[in-house]
Amino acid sequence: MDKSILKAVIADNQNEVPQYKIIPRLFTFEDFGNYVFVGIRRAGKSYLLYQRIQQLLAQGVAWDEILYINFEDERLMGMAAEDLNLLLEIHFEMYGKKPILFLDEIQNIQGWEKFARRMADTQHRVYITGSNAKMLSKDIQTTLGGRFIPIDVYPYNFTEFLAANGIDIPDNSLLSTEMKATILRLFDDYFYFGGFPEGAKLSAKRDYLTSIYQKIYLGDIATRHSIENTFALRILFKKLAESVKQPMSFTRIANIISSTGIKVGTKTVINYMEYAKDAWLITSIQNIASKLVDKETTPKYYYTDNGILSLFLLDKNTSLLENLVAINLLRKYGRNDAVFFYNKGFEVDFYIPENSTAIQVCYNLNDSDDTYNREVNALLKISKILECNKLLIITKETEQTLNIEGNMIEVIPIWKWLLYPCK
Repeated sequence: MDKSILKAVIADNQNEVPQYKIIPRLFTFEDFGNYVFVGIRRAGKSYLLYQRIQQLLAQGVAWDEILYINFEDERLMGMAAEDLNLLLEIHFEMYGKKPILFLDEIQNIQGWEKFARRMADTQHRVYITGSNAKMLSKDIQTTLGGRFIPIDVYPYNFTEFLAANGIDIPDNSLLSTEMKATILRLFDDYFYFGGFPEGAKLSAKRDYLTSIYQKIYLGDIATRHSIENTFALRILFKKLAESVKQPMSFTRIANIISSTGIKVGTKTVINYMEYAKDAWLITSIQNIASKLVDKETTPKYYYTDNGILSLFLLDKNTSLLENLVAINLLRKYGRNDAVFFYNKGFEVDFYIPENSTAIQVCYNLNDSDDTYNREVNALLKISKILECNKLLIITKETEQTLNIEGNMIEVIPIWKWLLYPCK
């Protein structure tokens, strides 16, 4: 690899990175930690690198201690793993210092893992992003030998989405009439089209979302795993979207797909589901009341972004509401054994053991007496079985506080819960 090319790339990046307009996202980094950013395509992982670099520059760290490389730069085509050390040599020639490494889209370099592990072992601070399914999977810790801390990166939360649209939310929930109207208008956009950063201000959002889905479905899943039966894969994702609020067993999913005339076995479905989870297209939560086998085989599945889920649905409001709650709980508490549902004789949509919170999701609580009684009674029942410090019903618009048999149940509209989750 020509050193003069690498020097030009480094110099160009030093000029460009400070100029990126960043929507600050709430991520905290240890001073001496090494990080790998994982998450769905186009969630803004590269911009988190820019954010971190800009933070360091603001703290007085200069470019002589920072080395940022985007491996999608066409000038780096043909670069191999054995060339990666040239970056360190060039930086040392230029500045004589050990840099903090920011390696963006490094999956483009075959064999990058050994270099990343060596950098961690030699006490370099390293930040990594990548886009292919392998880097988005649970195997990342094995690949990097436990030397890196994974940071889950989701599309914008609602506060970040508002910031991207020029709206700063007051620290308290006292909103002017004009501000509330603006928030509700933007919430409808967020609710139906999700929070992918590049799509926050686009007018043709559906086309943009379709392109992201196609890249995940065809690139990160079908091509990477050599799946020839892409029709079965497409039917699988559509049926999952239509069943987003229901527990789904692998056998049932296989039967649904097979009913369309495309025969697939349970083992194939299990593989497809794992591929989709590795690529962050979907995620699952388990029934806290089930035995181990049922926990693993009959979870509920949710899409990582409402915008992609919305592509599949016609009658979508109730599914989008529950999906949005699920993703924000997973964002806050983590994807692994942190968020559950309860289903044993009755169903509660979400239960969070960490703070003993039970949550029902209901589009319109006052739709009918049956709806009201079902949602409220389920919370009262679970409070007698599991520890419940907080009972919550999240709705589209309704807000009130219920006091039933000494149990306080807070009813809160989704937009307010997203902005003021502790209120």
